Amino acid sequence: MDQLLQWLLLPCIIITLVLSVVFSFKSRRGTDAKLRGVNAAKMNISMGFMLMFIALVQLFLSNESTARIVIGSLFLVLGVFNLFAGLRNLSVYRTMKG
Repeated sequence: MDQLLQWLLLPCIIITLVLSVVFSFKSRRGTDAKLRGVNAAKMNISMGFMLMFIALVQLFLSNESTARIVIGSLFLVLGVFNLFAGLRNLSVYRTMKG
């Protein structure tokens, strides 16, 4: 079971990491303010998923030490916050006229 979770979570972490970097570059290099905001929101969403996947690794695929549980919980909270902030910003930027 641990091997299956490891083989599912590792590609998810790598994919979301690549998406975060791509959207970060696009948001920093863009000239249109609306497009920059949309890319920054997509970066936050990708980063939120990445942090949640890392938290799942910490919580489920390691021995049950208190430090790992605290770190995993912290990453989970940060990931959920980034996900919701990115979704909120994405909806705001998509409704903007520009």
